[in-house]
Amino acid sequence: MPRRDDVMVEDHLRELAGLLRGPARMKADLLTEARHGLLDAVEAYRADGLPAVEAERRAVTEFGSAAQLVPAWQAELTTGALRTLSLRVLAVAAILVAGGDLTWRGSSWSAGPRPPEGYLHLSESVSVLWLAALVFAAGGLLLVTWAARSPGSGAATLVRLVGSGLAGSLILGVPAGAALFAWSIALWDGALTWPPMIIGATLAGAGYLWLGRALRGWVLAVR
Repeated sequence: MPRRDDVMVEDHLRELAGLLRGPARMKADLLTEARHGLLDAVEAYRADGLPAVEAERRAVTEFGSAAQLVPAWQAELTTGALRTLSLRVLAVAAILVAGGDLTWRGSSWSAGPRPPEGYLHLSESVSVLWLAALVFAAGGLLLVTWAARSPGSGAATLVRLVGSGLAGSLILGVPAGAALFAWSIALWDGALTWPPMIIGATLAGAGYLWLGRALRGWVLAVR
């Protein structure tokens, strides 16, 4: 069976892929960049007259072992996952805040009886949780910028702490928001036929799914 010239390179990349955790696209980009660098090095050694096996061995050795590369690459994946999650939280929260009042304004029940105290408490809780998510998201973006300029264990620890706070606020806030919507439908029959409510629910559902993918990438990166 003919031997591919990049078998040793691919073995090294496969080992790295098995050790790295995080968003699939970011991880694939890192490995693709590494593959190009390794194959360029192999080609350069081959041009110098080295046999294929020795060229690959030298390229892989020069590139670095998994123990040398994985800590820095994993930190990069974790930081990238926080950046993605923070940006998505800011985008979704902006839409929810801007559209929240429009969803209720002019509805047949907006001037009706005062909702139950439990409903009002849940509504306040949702607002607080999303406010916390906004604060963590803004802090996450600032932290990502600082971590890129000052890499180190301190930055990595802060990235994990801020990201965990952001993830926690979402894990609580999204179900609370869904519960508030369900309670609204139970309280007001016209909610299901009120166009702004339908549009708002559709946008919120799409936003929650979008956030869910980013949240999954973060959890994978810090697992």
